[in-house]
Amino acid sequence: LPPPATRERPPGCKTVFVGGLPENATEPIIMEVFEQCGEVIAIRKSKKNFCHIRFAEEFMVDKALYLSGYRIRLGSSTDKKDTGRLHVDFAQARDDLYEWECKQRMLAREERHRRRLEEDRFRPPSPPPVVHYSDHECSIVAEKLKDDTKFLEAIQTLLTWIERGEVNRRTANNFYSMIQSANSHIRRLVNEKAAHEKEMEEAKEKFKLALSGILVQFEQIVAVYHSASKQKAWDHFTKAQRKNISVWCKQAEEIRNIHNDELMGIRREEEMEMSDEEIEDPSEMKETEESALMSQVEALKEENDSLRWQLDAYRNEVELLKQEQGKASRDEDTTKEQQMKLLQQALQGMQKHLLKVQDEYKKREAELEKVKEEKLKVETLLANLKEQENGASRVCACSQEKECPVEKTLSNSPVKSEREVLLVGIISTFLHVHPFGASIEYICSYLQRLDSKICTTEVEVLMTRLQNTFRQELSGVGASLEKRWKFCGFDGLKMT
Repeated sequence: LPPPATRERPPGCKTVFVGGLPENATEPIIMEVFEQCGEVIAIRKSKKNFCHIRFAEEFMVDKALYLSGYRIRLGSSTDKKDTGRLHVDFAQARDDLYEWECKQRMLAREERHRRRLEEDRFRPPSPPPVVHYSDHECSIVAEKLKDDTKFLEAIQTLLTWIERGEVNRRTANNFYSMIQSANSHIRRLVNEKAAHEKEMEEAKEKFKLALSGILVQFEQIVAVYHSASKQKAWDHFTKAQRKNISVWCKQAEEIRNIHNDELMGIRREEEMEMSDEEIEDPSEMKETEESALMSQVEALKEENDSLRWQLDAYRNEVELLKQEQGKASRDEDTTKEQQMKLLQQALQGMQKHLLKVQDEYKKREAELEKVKEEKLKVETLLANLKEQENGASRVCACSQEKECPVEKTLSNSPVKSEREVLLVGIISTFLHVHPFGASIEYICSYLQRLDSKICTTEVEVLMTRLQNTFRQELSGVGASLEKRWKFCGFDGLKMT
């Protein structure tokens, strides 16, 4: 008969349920039947016609299941009590489950142990423990610090001791001598770095020479391909040979271009390094001045753009209001007309403001151009002054008779003392970096940092006396009227 359906196999099952036994069946008979499947550990027989059999191993249960469906008869008797049909199935037993769980735990422990061993195998070894400080150990470390090969190990020990707090009045001299010997290694390290840099430069030069040689050979190969593709030789090759030659030519040209770009990149890097070393200060000063002026122009542009965006927003609002006006009722017409008027007024105000900003922007651009022209003038004047320096050396060698009239002219000049000469020099340098001028209060606040006794009236009187050096200009209207002083010494030099 086909085997009957069985229940789901419990984990670690070693026990089977046997039903359909003859009533007269005994334990020895059951043992005789089922011991052929494997070693039987225990048989628990019930008063009814079934029992539970526990095997030594799990695979024995599978063999016992094959006996399910067979008929059994005791001897040659045909009595009903001596016959039956066996039904074998998996049985749930607490002993099996306990053993299975123990086995799983043991396997998990073995897996953890194996993983830990694997991690320990791949873990880097821990550094050796640092010895405790003593006079003997200190002398050993001091000797190691002098040796180049053992310096790294000794410096680690010294660092650990200092961090542990081993430095005190008694040991301070020992530690100072060790630090001093550590300091003596700096020169060696710098020399090593320089030697490595020299090696790297030599290697770069070798690479560059080798690359240039390779490029020369590539050029020759490409020249061969080009000469072979000329009409004189090209007609004698077959179609397949021509195809191969053209493919080889393309490949050689691509490789040559790659190497050529690499060589050009190396040369460009060298040129950039050379140009970085040759940067001078005056050009940097000029760039900073120009960048300041350009930042002012960019700020004005940003303000102009923001105003234009606000104008677009107002226009969009007006359009939305116009669309809503057509949909709304007649009662709301008056209020919307008022809103329209207000928005139109706001638009007009914004347009006026925008026009003003644009005018300011144009003025600033004109001022920027003027400043650039002044710069050119200053550069030409500096060139003239350098030419006049040769004449100045001759003037310095003049006799005492010629010096007397110079002193008389100085006595008649508007500058009466050395203090005023110093003030004129400081004010002129201050105003030279303010091409748009500065107020008298701003100038005096700068001078009072140098000398707190300086007053505004003294500075203003001195500047009014020197009309060819300083010029006063008025800017603004009404309440925003402002007096600004400008440096006009370059123009005044021509007049005088």
